[in-house]
Amino acid sequence: MDKFFTDLQKPKKPTAESEDAASPDKQAIPKGVVLGKDGKPCRTCTSVSAWRAMIKQDAATATTQSPSPTTTPTTTTPTPPTPPTDCPPDVEDLGRSTWTFLHTLSANYPSRATSTQQTEMRQFLTLFSRLYPCWTCAEDFRTWMGTRGNEPRVEGREGLGRWMCEAHNEVNRKLGKREFECARWEERWRSGWRDGRCD
Repeated sequence: MDKFFTDLQKPKKPTAESEDAASPDKQAIPKGVVLGKDGKPCRTCTSVSAWRAMIKQDAATATTQSPSPTTTPTTTTPTPPTPPTDCPPDVEDLGRSTWTFLHTLSANYPSRATSTQQTEMRQFLTLFSRLYPCWTCAEDFRTWMGTRGNEPRVEGREGLGRWMCEAHNEVNRKLGKREFECARWEERWRSGWRDGRCD
């Protein structure tokens, strides 16, 4: 999910790629690992594959730095392709879950929202863009929403649903993914596909 919720590679953000490689006291961080505002790796902002690469690198460094009096054969356990479901989400899982929630929220928004509902939705989107666990993703979403023409359209379900689709497509473009046909957003997120496969 994607640019707002999975973009890991922005030079202006602290990432493994932007760290000073010449600094001897800094350990190289694998590509794709995003650092939190505290300068430590941010698990929620990093994909599971990049996180595992970092852990593997840390383990290898610890092994080579500790003296071993005897050599014992070791076996390598293959890393499962996806973590168990009871592990903290990586940036990709978080993004997918978030988009599912946001699209479903839009699909269940009133067709004509009252002024109170419109205010609440604007407030929600503003707070959401500040509280989202992946701070770089949250910042990107705030920036996108603040761009002229990208303001949330909260007058009713149709406007909000299309706006959410456009936001998601912005992410898809930046990640090189296929864009969704926004004319079909309601079929995807509210009524179900016309071919009946959701019935």
